[in-house]
Amino acid sequence: MMLTPSQSPQGQPPGKLRGPPYLPNAAGVGGVPTVSVDVPISAVFIAIFIVGAVGHMRLFKLNLSRGHKFIPSAVTFGFCMARIVANILRIAWATRQTNVRLGIAANVFVAAGVLLLFILNLLYCQRLLRASHPRLGWSRSMSYFIKALYIIIAATLVIVITATVQSFYTLNADIRRIDRNLQLYGGSYLTFISFLPLPILAYVQLAPRKGRAQPVESFGKGVLLTLGAGFRLGTSAMPPRPVFHPAWYHHKACFYIFNFGLEAIVVYLFLLGRVDQRFYVPDGSSKVRNYSEKRKDGYAASLGGGEGPKMKRKCLNLQKSETQTNRIKINHLGGGVAVAPTSHFKQR
Repeated sequence: MMLTPSQSPQGQPPGKLRGPPYLPNAAGVGGVPTVSVDVPISAVFIAIFIVGAVGHMRLFKLNLSRGHKFIPSAVTFGFCMARIVANILRIAWATRQTNVRLGIAANVFVAAGVLLLFILNLLYCQRLLRASHPRLGWSRSMSYFIKALYIIIAATLVIVITATVQSFYTLNADIRRIDRNLQLYGGSYLTFISFLPLPILAYVQLAPRKGRAQPVESFGKGVLLTLGAGFRLGTSAMPPRPVFHPAWYHHKACFYIFNFGLEAIVVYLFLLGRVDQRFYVPDGSSKVRNYSEKRKDGYAASLGGGEGPKMKRKCLNLQKSETQTNRIKINHLGGGVAVAPTSHFKQR
């Protein structure tokens, strides 16, 4: 994730402008938004993400009413809302091109929001790994590894945003060089996070496993997210270009395609692909380190319509009754009572 400051409309070096914050003199991907071009495009993406947000929130509430709690749908709703805010900020920036603080806020929202999709994609791949290869997927080392990735993501986000904002408030060349290096680190790490689900899914499909084959719904999404992250990292790593001599990758079309365009496709793949059904896991699975043992109880709610909680209780009571009946037999010995497992009597 690289929050490269966009060019100033005047193209003047920062030292000649009033500040801080200072308007930069380097070209950025997408440039400064304009009313004639960016406002209509941003309005279209606002509508696209509003529909996506409504769809994911509707699924979340519908599933919740059936006792089928699927938090990733709510997270995707939050991502759509963040993208709506990002496009609103770009529209506001287009009408006030010299407002540096507005430009900073727009750049931060554009670059930071995609983290939610990276995390969701990694979460879905982890669930596939646990379902198809439980020994590896549920191992403590793998769990600690994934948790460490999440912690580093949060720390990286703070570092990159801090470095980006600071780069607008200083003219010191050394500080700006350090800020750029921190931004490149953030872009490299987040590109790695976006790519990581691909080898995990390859392992899920190629490694021998027990049970039926698992689907690979996230392959296309992982490729799209990696493509977007790789483009942002690649353009950030290139030498800075003057405002009046931008490269082809600074064009507005590249900005909207590799940011909002790819993300909108992923959001609707999540929605139309019904990830809430394909990647649902019962509550408490992490405690028992197993999905299958609670699967029956977890899906009883989703099959019971509005009586989800009641159906769950009935199913659980029935399971307890059957377990007690099948596992315990009473053997009277000399007037006493002995309790033994069913398998003991079968062997005798």
